[in-house]
Amino acid sequence: MILVTTATNNGGWRWTLPFPHFSTARKATLPLPIDKPNYIVVASSESNAKRANLFASRTQRVQLPVYDDETSIGTQPYHISQFLSHPSGIQAILNTSALQNFQFLDTNAYRCTLPKLALFNFEATPVLDLRVIPTKEDCTVELFSCKFKGSKVLERQNDHFSATMINHITWDTNIPEPFLEVDVKLNLSLEIYTRPFILLPVSAVERPGNLMIQALVDRLVPMLLQQLLQDYDKWVHQQRHNFLIN
Repeated sequence: MILVTTATNNGGWRWTLPFPHFSTARKATLPLPIDKPNYIVVASSESNAKRANLFASRTQRVQLPVYDDETSIGTQPYHISQFLSHPSGIQAILNTSALQNFQFLDTNAYRCTLPKLALFNFEATPVLDLRVIPTKEDCTVELFSCKFKGSKVLERQNDHFSATMINHITWDTNIPEPFLEVDVKLNLSLEIYTRPFILLPVSAVERPGNLMIQALVDRLVPMLLQQLLQDYDKWVHQQRHNFLIN
């Protein structure tokens, strides 16, 4: 799951969870202004700054198909763990076809550059660093950095928010009804540093913010599972085809 933050015309933050697999994403606005001349920016430090901590989570399970190779040579399973460890599986999880740029950082770490976003009269490019750790038992996807590239004004906002996400994918194929399960946990930390918002209680941001990002996660997790199963099915058919022609 990928998180993108943009700004709105009324000076608020707009938080979007854009699974690149999908053509649309739900958007909502939180009352946290960025640096604009008509707002009073209050100097803050790590010790006295107000911070709103938002959290959303969802666990969902779907039936997992079990594929066997239907050739005369014998039975060869195409396990979900093989798919998620394969480069095709990694690219499916990150949906590299929808990215502006995809870069390998180090072992299991990738930098995903999303298409540019139009913010006011300038453009910003979200850059997400994710770690994908597949094993025979599970697969963990972690968002450990979310930054914006663009003008200096926009890049200063990177100092006022942080986002982390863990998507833990598990499965069980040794039971009569095999399943694939996704457990997503999303955390946002937002510094409140401008008037009049700094005068409000933190709960005025956290309560609607938690409801908003929970609604997004509840909508997008089922779509993620559906897309993973579709990509898994395509990979299995491609592996079968490659096996038959070799």
